Amino acid sequence: MFEALDQIERHGFDAVRVQFRQIEGKLWEIKVSAHRVFYVVIEENEMVLLHAYKKQGQKLPSRERDIAIRRMKELLS
Repeated sequence: MFEALDQIERHGFDAVRVQFRQIEGKLWEIKVSAHRVFYVVIEENEMVLLHAYKKQGQKLPSRERDIAIRRMKELLS
């Protein structure tokens, strides 16, 4: 995951072997193999990581999503 974050810092959304997905509103997800990190972009060059987890099944666990949404709301308020 650290290598992926380094790639994102250097190459932005063109990072190799990294996928991005919008979850809800300003909440996004970085996908690297089975690992997921929720984040929000504050300014053009500032990304705040909110919550990370290892994906076990097909669906996004609501508990993991709720944690990220709560942290996003705290950050943006």
